[in-house]
Amino acid sequence: MDSTEINKISAAVISALLLFLLLHFFSGKIYGTRETHGDDHDQVLAFAIEIEQAEDTAAEEPEEVDYSILLASADVASGEKLFKKCKACHKLDEGAHGVGPSLHGVVGRGVGGIDGFGYSGAMANFGGDWTLAQLGDFLEKPSNYIPGTKMVFKGFKDPQDRVDLIVYLNEADGSPEALE
Repeated sequence: MDSTEINKISAAVISALLLFLLLHFFSGKIYGTRETHGDDHDQVLAFAIEIEQAEDTAAEEPEEVDYSILLASADVASGEKLFKKCKACHKLDEGAHGVGPSLHGVVGRGVGGIDGFGYSGAMANFGGDWTLAQLGDFLEKPSNYIPGTKMVFKGFKDPQDRVDLIVYLNEADGSPEALE
């Protein structure tokens, strides 16, 4: 390759870079944006899109679930299938912990109640016992029920699924508690 070929290639590369820089500069001028270095609050949007929010959604309260009614139609076999989602972190054998604590005898046990397991501060300080309602509400979305918990599971949306799982966990240890 002779020097004229190298000059042509260099000129093409430099021209392309210059074109991209000019396009970036003029597109910022045309659409009203400006680049900032550091503070995002100085950015100006090209245009704003207004979205109407229904008034009902802002004041919506979470639906209260009556677990005792769902208990009548609880399905242990369905709960056993749902437990497969829990197996990655929890074990059912007494004293056998995984990433999460053993769920042996969880119904009726104190929240954060296994001595020696490394619960999050939020879980250890929550207090109370795992009742049907407590477990049901927790399993809907653990991070919402006990903010700061180490449990990152997204939860079970269907209340019947939660009750099925709780009934399975209650019977899996061989000494079920009375669920109310």
